[in-house]
Amino acid sequence: MRTLRWMPTSSGGRSTGSFENDLVIRATCRLWPASSRTLDIARRLGKPRYAILSAEMKALVWRGPNWMTVDDVPEPRPKAGEAVIHSEAAGICGSEIEGYLGRMSNRVPPLVMGHEFAGTVTEVGDGVGRSWLGKRVAINPIVGCGRCTYCAQGSRNLCPERYLVGVSVPGGFASTVTVPERCLFEIPSGMDARLGALVEPLANGVHAIRQGAPAGVKNAVVIGAGTIGLACMQAALLNGIATVTIIERHPTRLNQAMRLGAHAGHASGEDMTRGVDLVVDAVGAEATRMLAVDLLNPAGTAVFIGLHDDESPLPWRKVIRGNHAIRGVFAYTDDDFRQALDWLASGRAGIGDLKAVLPLEDGPNAFATLAKGPTDDIKVFLGG
Repeated sequence: MRTLRWMPTSSGGRSTGSFENDLVIRATCRLWPASSRTLDIARRLGKPRYAILSAEMKALVWRGPNWMTVDDVPEPRPKAGEAVIHSEAAGICGSEIEGYLGRMSNRVPPLVMGHEFAGTVTEVGDGVGRSWLGKRVAINPIVGCGRCTYCAQGSRNLCPERYLVGVSVPGGFASTVTVPERCLFEIPSGMDARLGALVEPLANGVHAIRQGAPAGVKNAVVIGAGTIGLACMQAALLNGIATVTIIERHPTRLNQAMRLGAHAGHASGEDMTRGVDLVVDAVGAEATRMLAVDLLNPAGTAVFIGLHDDESPLPWRKVIRGNHAIRGVFAYTDDDFRQALDWLASGRAGIGDLKAVLPLEDGPNAFATLAKGPTDDIKVFLGG
């Protein structure tokens, strides 16, 4: 198999060239209009040999701290067990902003990020049912080994060999992307791709409440009203917690949390009465982790899901004497993902009005803007 690179000629055609051992094959293809479409060509050279004219696509590539480019890269082809997805909407996650700034060691440039995305299956590799073709899907970006105890339980988020699409391998900030078949979760044909892209962050909220809320929790506080904070807040409400309060210093985001069902909202925790059964910190800064513990009832639970600071101190004597439970939660199980999809598809959860999907060419500016701090836009979507 050989790849022929092609580029426009002055007459509107495309010139191709490839090395086949010592033989150079060149041809001019008259294509109207000149566009990056995939053409399969075959030419017999003695014994059967095949050359594939490979189309290119746009991808948003992180090159290093504060540096992103939009590049033309080869379209991916599926390996056995994989599917190709046309990425219709990919949300920018707060963890990706940290990565963009160079604060996440698990992201190594050059990298196409994007782990919150949805789209349409356009091609499948060997071993993948052709019934997937044309289906619209949300992507669970966590890829487990498929063999360990955790994977067998549906907890691929705990698989020792796990990796993430958009973190370890190219993700959804591109026109198309390949993912293993087990990452595909079908969404209704008429579901907005932006809602499909929200399944991943909402699944985090589902998991945080399921793991962190013991029986008998009557009140909860969520710190942070970004996408993950709103996901945790709605999961708490939908799981029947009677009173859910939000803490968010950004006024637009605080107002949005109130519109989505929070019973009370505060710009800080300073004026709040202490004594809360459950506090979920969706920020992950030193100050918010300290606040989470400070707000707790005796025997209350603090759930840490935010990733802003890698390390931070806690008042451990207070934790011990208060009989507090400290729970870290990471990502979600397959059941959490399905629950999030169901809530979004049925309209029981969401983040309010959705902004239009921006073209990939706007990606560098979008990341640079978000890196300066929270904006009125709770979620920014990119699409190829």
